Parts: sequence; structure tokens; C-alpha cells
Amino acid sequence: PVEVVREANGSLEDHTHPFEVIALILGGNIELTIEGITSNYASGDVFHLKYEQLHSETYGPNGVHYLAARK
Repeated sequence: PVEVVREANGSLEDHTHPFEVIALILGGNIELTIEGITSNYASGDVFHLKYEQLHSETYGPNGVHYLAARK
């Protein structure tokens, strides 16, 4: 897994990754919008992104810290 830390109240516009991702949230929270559906993930939650899946990200007031396994 890769450790990822993102800043408080930050965001990334629509983008993709050249890999699949399964991530475990360790702290803070992240809001992901995929195909027009927004979901919020906090400590203990797991999210999954498919290879090249278009999405945007928004980080909460404490940012987000997660472990991401990439395939």
C-alpha cells in the first residue's frame, strides 16, 4: 500500500488514475464523486476506484489520511 495524506479542505477536479485503487481511510474524511454520485468516507471506511475511473475528490476540515493499494 501507498500512504496518502491530503490537506484540509483541499480538492482535485475530475481526473483518472492508470491503476485500480482500494483504499482504507485512517483519519479525516474524503468525498468522492463518481458518475454523478457523491459518497463520503471516514476512518475505517474502504473505497474502490476502477482503472481509469473518472472521479473528483474533496477533503474534509482535517484533510484525509489513507492507505491505497494499487493494481
